[in-house]
Amino acid sequence: MFRKQLEGFKEFAQEQGVIGLAIGLVLGTAVNTLVKSLIDNVIMPPIGILLGSAEGLKGLTLDLGKYNGKEAIMSYGVFINDFINFVVIAAVVYFTMRTLRLDKTVKK
Repeated sequence: MFRKQLEGFKEFAQEQGVIGLAIGLVLGTAVNTLVKSLIDNVIMPPIGILLGSAEGLKGLTLDLGKYNGKEAIMSYGVFINDFINFVVIAAVVYFTMRTLRLDKTVKK
């Protein structure tokens, strides 16, 4: 009975491309970590210094004043940093798909 279930799962994985999906997920996570590190540690610090922040773009803030005795600060640099991360990761995924011609193998 277990062997029959195992064969059924193997057939499902082959037909549905689950193995490829799992590999893509693992590689996507690794690429995300690598790109995020590149942007946070190599690209953003010099840009931040040019814009007046020693912490890179993440240090760019706007003081909105006080509210109920607490400082209200908008950290727009964090948003810009995350947006750049998204754009670079999307570009890496797009060009990887195009280079490996995976866009032609996906069935609609």
